[in-house]
Amino acid sequence: MAETILILDFGSQVTQLIARRVRENGVYCEIHPFNKAEKALADLNPKGIILSGGPASVTESCGPKAPKSIFHLGIPVLGICYGQQIICSELGGKVESSEEKEFGRAELEIVSDCILFDGLWAIGERHQVWMSHGDAVVSLPNGFRTVAVSDNASYAAIADDDRKFYGVQFHPEVVHTPNGTALLKNFVCKIAGCSGKWTMAAFRERQIDQIRKQVGKAHVICGLSGGVDSSVAAVLIHEAIGAQLHCVFVDTGLLREGEAEEVVKVFREHYKIPLISRNAANLFIQKLMCVTDPEQKRKIIGTTFIDVFEEEAEKIGGADFLAQGTLYPDVIESVSFTGGPSVTIKSHHNVGGLPERMKMFLVEPLKELFKDEVRDLGRELGLPEELVGRHPFPGPGLAIRMPGEVSEKRLKILRRADAIYIEEIRQAGLYDQIWQAFAVLLPVKTVGVMGDARSYDYVCALRAVTSTDGMTADSYPFEHAFLSRVATRIINEVRGINRVTYDVTSKPPGTIEWE
Repeated sequence: MAETILILDFGSQVTQLIARRVRENGVYCEIHPFNKAEKALADLNPKGIILSGGPASVTESCGPKAPKSIFHLGIPVLGICYGQQIICSELGGKVESSEEKEFGRAELEIVSDCILFDGLWAIGERHQVWMSHGDAVVSLPNGFRTVAVSDNASYAAIADDDRKFYGVQFHPEVVHTPNGTALLKNFVCKIAGCSGKWTMAAFRERQIDQIRKQVGKAHVICGLSGGVDSSVAAVLIHEAIGAQLHCVFVDTGLLREGEAEEVVKVFREHYKIPLISRNAANLFIQKLMCVTDPEQKRKIIGTTFIDVFEEEAEKIGGADFLAQGTLYPDVIESVSFTGGPSVTIKSHHNVGGLPERMKMFLVEPLKELFKDEVRDLGRELGLPEELVGRHPFPGPGLAIRMPGEVSEKRLKILRRADAIYIEEIRQAGLYDQIWQAFAVLLPVKTVGVMGDARSYDYVCALRAVTSTDGMTADSYPFEHAFLSRVATRIINEVRGINRVTYDVTSKPPGTIEWE
């Protein structure tokens, strides 16, 4: 096991961002719920522990607590927001509900030297940070000292250098705290002693070894969707067990333009991976006729996919293992405070669960990685950049980007409009700056004038967002000239659309999939 930092999750919406920042510093880490800390400690043997923020109050008797054992292990501990308050509360300090609350940007004043701020902030300086707290520490435990204050927090940062316990009331993991990533690096490298040498090459070798140990001489079947996750998982597993892997690609008829052909070409011709390709477009479209509810669409697509997948799997002769491109955000057990940790597992295409009749063990070699790390692994494995860098695409595909009824005619319209949009983004050199861009065919028609004639056709909406890992997103600020050019092409080249609009939107943290 690589040098590891354990992050105990107390329910913060941005706990995953802590993990991202730690990994950006070349240090492997895992998130585990606070109530499973003892097992995580035994499994990981971490070099340091980070306590996340959370929505609860330390002043409430029923609020989540950290196991006291973590303060007697002799390893460094960093508490963030609620995590800092836990440290103080459990080690003899005092936390109270405060009338002086802080939410948003705040000014932090450094009042004492601290290794946590080494090379970043000096005594007397004031720096912007991001606060989000109602409670406040009012007295420190023995051994602690104040290293920073803010207008409404007398103990905005604290330290017990002898025991290597540190706490910050602000959130260094969010982008609104400049130098926050470097602060976390000081903790994991200078305080916890991690080397910062965790690499994707090392992850690749470790996963190949683990896959071989898990699978042995058995066979694995993988459902390829054409997306980044399943593609990277398939190539990694193939590198580990070769011909024991069998891939099934189901063309649902809901894919982007040219995508089905590309998947077959890459895996059959380039990687020589055994691949069964099934064109089931007519079946999916028939099942979706007259269905308008998006969640019902998902369930129908998921059920149909599994039925087709099983039919093709039987032709192989069966397998003991099912490979999935499950990612780390899908399996993190965040505390819900309404029913305990989540136990939901991402199924293929994010559209339901695996039926009980599928008596197979799961192989999920990517479940420790974030989306951008999967892309890095794909490059490490030699996958073509046009596949590795492809924008995320939901399992339900164009059906979920088509509010209202799904039909072959509407799919053709949307597929072409989407292709033009992406083509223009690529030609403008913007594709890699955007996390996800796609067209949406709205279930409304408008009256327009095209040339000398009136038209009555669909409205097409364009969406593009920026993100690092899909946990938060903001709309991409296209120039008006670009949007005008795209709209003109779509209206001129796609019969059935007479109006194009751009959707300016954003995505808050705490959710995984963006559509």
